[in-house]
Amino acid sequence: MSIEVTRDVFKLAQVFTISRGSRTEAKVLTAHVTRDGVTGWGECVPYARYDETLDSVEAEIRGLPADVTRAALQDLLPAGAARNAVDCALWDLEAKTAGKRVWELAGLPAPGPEITAYTLSLDTPEAMRAQAAKNAHRPLLKIKLGTPDDMPRLEAVRAGAPASRIIIDANEGWSAAVYADLAPHLVRLGVELVEQPLPAGEDEALIGMDRPVPVCADESCHDRASLPALKGKYDVVNIKLDKTGGLTEALALRDAALAAGYDVMVGCMVGSSLAMAPATLVAQGARVVDLDGPLLLAEDRDHPLRFDDRGVYPPDAALWG
Repeated sequence: MSIEVTRDVFKLAQVFTISRGSRTEAKVLTAHVTRDGVTGWGECVPYARYDETLDSVEAEIRGLPADVTRAALQDLLPAGAARNAVDCALWDLEAKTAGKRVWELAGLPAPGPEITAYTLSLDTPEAMRAQAAKNAHRPLLKIKLGTPDDMPRLEAVRAGAPASRIIIDANEGWSAAVYADLAPHLVRLGVELVEQPLPAGEDEALIGMDRPVPVCADESCHDRASLPALKGKYDVVNIKLDKTGGLTEALALRDAALAAGYDVMVGCMVGSSLAMAPATLVAQGARVVDLDGPLLLAEDRDHPLRFDDRGVYPPDAALWG
């Protein structure tokens, strides 16, 4: 067996901005695992927020033994982007070798389409209203916020898309005081969920705080080991494969989170259809699905995921799994 890594770049359809910065392209790593002439592949997005770079993640992947198994991988690499790419590549390889789909190998029901959020990046209120109006036909919009003066942005988006459901991602950008001040307005404007309002290291302030809108842990939740520290702070956990370190842990985290009484959101970094494909399996029946990465790109993989008014569909075998 052999493991190779390639670097791929996908141009974005427009500048994508969150509270931590802007980007015009998605830089990803693709792991290719080959055995007996059959190749499986998986994609990851190294994330600077977690001290990951293209170089560091590539080095982690290249440092693996060539004959690594999916079970051994869970102990050889920590949860993160490197393990994600290889774990998903190994799932793809197993499916191709067995002549089955990944959901069959995992003992899951055949997946179907799921309504996904569409993300509006952080901008001026006027620009965000225009973005919202352009996408007002979409059933669920996700707004990137995370500044002390977000109220005009939120009002503008609601005015631009009066019928759409709305969720918010603050990307750790608020203080407890800002969140407490905004909370009643979130209710007034029909916001259904708030992702990570406070920095992960300061979320103790959520304990005992009134949460009229469900609060979702993103940066505070990586894998099953994260769950005990979330008690009393969060209502929902956001499962991203680049945080869990692959589909294997993502499925286990979903089951553990539901058993612990949390609702589940399934999210993504900005990547191609290959990155989203395994996540569509985790997303089945989730409270919120946010797998819009391909919709933000100007270019994508061959055999991309399909999106229509029923949502994002599971991948064709020609893409993954």
